[in-house]
Amino acid sequence: MKFLVLLFALLVEQLRPLRRDNPLHAGYEMFAQTLRRQFDAGEYRQGVVAWLIAVTPLTVVVFVAEWLIARVSGPLALLWGVAVLYVTVGFRQFSYFFNEINAALKAGDVTNARVQLGRWRAEDSSELTSGEVARVAIELGLTASHRNVFGPVAWFVVLGPAGALLYRAASALEEHWARGPMVPDVSMASMVATGAEDAGTSRAFAEFAVRAFAVIDWMPARLTAVSFAVVGNFQDAADCWRAQSRAWAHAAEGILLASGAGALGVKLGGELHEYGRVRYRPELGTGDDADVDYLTSTVGLIWRALVMWMFMIGVVTLAHSLR
Repeated sequence: MKFLVLLFALLVEQLRPLRRDNPLHAGYEMFAQTLRRQFDAGEYRQGVVAWLIAVTPLTVVVFVAEWLIARVSGPLALLWGVAVLYVTVGFRQFSYFFNEINAALKAGDVTNARVQLGRWRAEDSSELTSGEVARVAIELGLTASHRNVFGPVAWFVVLGPAGALLYRAASALEEHWARGPMVPDVSMASMVATGAEDAGTSRAFAEFAVRAFAVIDWMPARLTAVSFAVVGNFQDAADCWRAQSRAWAHAAEGILLASGAGALGVKLGGELHEYGRVRYRPELGTGDDADVDYLTSTVGLIWRALVMWMFMIGVVTLAHSLR
């Protein structure tokens, strides 16, 4: 059943992808920001309460709904699972900008590639060289494929549609609360006391969202990294994972990018020219500098990893059905 649900959901998503500004995702983002504004007074426990409100009811409702529907009708349960996965899993939810950047670089239009990359990462990219644009696009493509596809699929295998929803909700909160504008906790307390206008998330409030997602993403991130290694250059991926991943600021991203870079045989991380200066980042991977050809190779790596996941899920589903 899970194999069929996942297969149909991916097919529907390819034929009729959700828009980036679809009302479901936009509505949840507004809900998350509303919770932050209502609860964030610069304390850790407030972040715990807000996270539980944002994640627990939705996950429980989807889990109970699936259980009840499955008891009534198998086909209805399949349709319910496809509907939930259609919202939570999909390549087309992140691939627009990646494809636009790829096409622009192939056409030699570095300016447009910079514009598309800037829209994707929500940061100014006008000073990046073409190689830096390709490098950052590969990094974003690898991490986005994990957050939009492999991570929720891993939890779907464990908990069904509720697991996919749990993962995407936790991922969204970590992104919206911990990766947006941050203010010191003391400043947040002062703003709350004086009624000042909201300026961002306090670090204490966002801390639980970061910790919770790190726990939820611990196993999926490593499964994705292993997948990149298996369908790419395994030895280089394993070596880069072991030697380089700890240098990256975000642990899970470091594992994903180190493994992906090694599997592709390309260098990621490194320096970026932006905001009138050079920003230095740890170097990941080995081999050649990133260019437009590696963008195409990245797409192939991600698709091969997905095919491997589908094959494994299909084998397990078949074995289970024959018991």
